[in-house]
Amino acid sequence: MRSARLSVKLGITVTAMCAVLVVVMATFALASIWRQLDIQAKDGLEEKLSQVEHSLAEGSSSIADIVLHPHNLRDQIVGHDNLTLTIMDSSIPRKRLLRLGEGEGGEVEQPVPKINTSALEFKEINSAEGFETLMAYKLIRLKNDQQILVILTLDRRSDYTLLKAYVKSTLIALPLILLLVGGCAWWVVHRGLKPLRAFRRVAESISARDLSHRMKVQGLPEELSDLAHAVNFMLHRLDGDVQQLAQFSDDLAHELRSPMNNLMGTAQVTLSRERPPHEYKQVLESCTEELERLSRMVSQMLFLASVSQPSAPLTFSSVDLQDEANKVSELFAISAEEKKISVEVSGEGKVLGDKLMIQRAISNLLSNAIRHGSPGSTVTLGLSTLADEVILAVSNVGEGIEGEHLPRLFDRFYRVHPSRSRQQGGTGLGLAIVRSIMSLHEGRVTVSSELGRITTFSLIFPKST
Repeated sequence: MRSARLSVKLGITVTAMCAVLVVVMATFALASIWRQLDIQAKDGLEEKLSQVEHSLAEGSSSIADIVLHPHNLRDQIVGHDNLTLTIMDSSIPRKRLLRLGEGEGGEVEQPVPKINTSALEFKEINSAEGFETLMAYKLIRLKNDQQILVILTLDRRSDYTLLKAYVKSTLIALPLILLLVGGCAWWVVHRGLKPLRAFRRVAESISARDLSHRMKVQGLPEELSDLAHAVNFMLHRLDGDVQQLAQFSDDLAHELRSPMNNLMGTAQVTLSRERPPHEYKQVLESCTEELERLSRMVSQMLFLASVSQPSAPLTFSSVDLQDEANKVSELFAISAEEKKISVEVSGEGKVLGDKLMIQRAISNLLSNAIRHGSPGSTVTLGLSTLADEVILAVSNVGEGIEGEHLPRLFDRFYRVHPSRSRQQGGTGLGLAIVRSIMSLHEGRVTVSSELGRITTFSLIFPKST
């Protein structure tokens, strides 16, 4: 089943939210209108009842005057078809003295309220037609001390008609409003998602052979701009990794081709004719040395792969660099003694890391330092602790390294002197392994060299907290 488009989903979501909002606002407006109509009705009744009370105070001194001369009271409600004025004798329950207005002359339809004070009171009742009727009533004392109950009733049919018209118009307008809002929301979302279509085009054009495409960052919203930067950075890293992998494959093929050609050539020449046993022995010894170099190369490549992409998170522990440096120095004591080189360890420092990997990094640097050190010189392993770093520096005195080689010195299979390195048994992977180990420890390795003087490789670890 094909999923709905994001623009359609967002448009429907916005439309639904707007529908809920419009319904809530319409309900609130309906309640506010009814409240205002209710306040207006009570204020009108109160004002009209005050006028009736004033007319009674000036023109009627007794109940008989009210019954015989009702014209003053009739003038008060003339033109108000929704008003009914009823005057009752408070001393005789349910005795109506006068009824003016709508339904004049008929029976009293509203219930007679019980009232004991002269305060104005309101009561809401339902008429026979089902409309709400608002009734205001008050006890009034005449000049002869007689009390009458004045009831002023307001038929609120017009208010209900107004509210009904409002509800009807709202129900008619609501679908049109929602259609308009939904269409506008879809258009806005569709236009806002335009950069994502550019993302799709770039993603469709990317392949392992072509990682040169990049997202345009200019003119994008901040959120999409951050995404475009992240995508471009990802493509840049992938491009670098793919190129590095291609270069590694080429270098690996080249490195493996030489010993394989040597082995095949030696074997073919040896088997081309009959030879005495001692020559076969020499050939086998030569092939064994070449195979040992191939074995070391494969082992180092496997170790480099395990360090670059560990299969499981490593658990670091506290490592005393001084102890590890002393242990590695003891391992290389014989090879250093053969070249009449002394090894010295100074300083102290502790870091968090994997002990075996740190030993491997120190071993690779110390092995290179002894191999390229001048006979009779001293190789030093100096430890120092700074504010946020711990440094282990391996220094030797020798012919040095030219500056043009320093930036690529930690690349895989890179050699300053390829032929001499192969003769010495090097594989070109030792320094690459050191860099991968330091990267795994969130540190780095640096090199500085002066021709004919001192060369220093530094392992820089973050200080453990």
